[in-house]
Parts: sequence; structure tokens; C-alpha cells
Amino acid sequence: MRNSAKWFLLLHLILGVYASSSVCSKLAAQQPFLSVGFILLYGGMLAALVVYAFGWKHLPLTTAYANKAITVVWGILLGFLLFGESITLRQFIGAAVIIVGIVLFVRADNEGEGGQ
Repeated sequence: MRNSAKWFLLLHLILGVYASSSVCSKLAAQQPFLSVGFILLYGGMLAALVVYAFGWKHLPLTTAYANKAITVVWGILLGFLLFGESITLRQFIGAAVIIVGIVLFVRADNEGEGGQ
């Protein structure tokens, strides 16, 4: 169980990095083209994507792919916290469906491995 918790935490850190690439992209789009801010923010976006790509190599593929949908939830939360975007009822319901789906998949995967 401790090992799976470690992988789960690592997975969500990597997916959080992936979601942060969208934040850098959105901020870069607000900068003048090829300005220092634009280049730094797009560089940050590319760096986040590289970390994300290398992080996938160290995770069980089925679990990692099933949890990838959580980036939608990260995006909603980051939009709310960093850009003051509102969260609609439709987004809230969609996020809840994603989380329930991930929980069901993880539970079924644990039962398939003889866990509880």
C-alpha cells in the first residue's frame, strides 16, 4: 500500500506540472510576442512538458493513463485560483464525474491485484 501511495503522489505531482504548462501558456499569450516575458513563460511551458514526459516513464502505464483526466480538474482549479475564472455547475459536475471515475478505476485495479 505504501508503494502505491508513493506512485499515486508522484503521478499527481507530474500531472500538476502538466497542468502548470497551460498556465505558462496562458500567461505567455498576454505578453508581447518575443518579449523577455513571452520567451521565459514559453520556456517554462516547454520545461514543464519535458518534466511531464520523463515522469511518465517511471509510472505504471494503466494507472497513469487512467488518472490523466484529472488534469481537467487541475485546470479548473488553477483557472479559479490564478485567473479568477468562475466555476460553473457544469464544470463542477464534470470534475466530480472524473474524480469518481478515477476512484472506481483505482479500486478495481487494487482488487485485481489482490488488494483491498
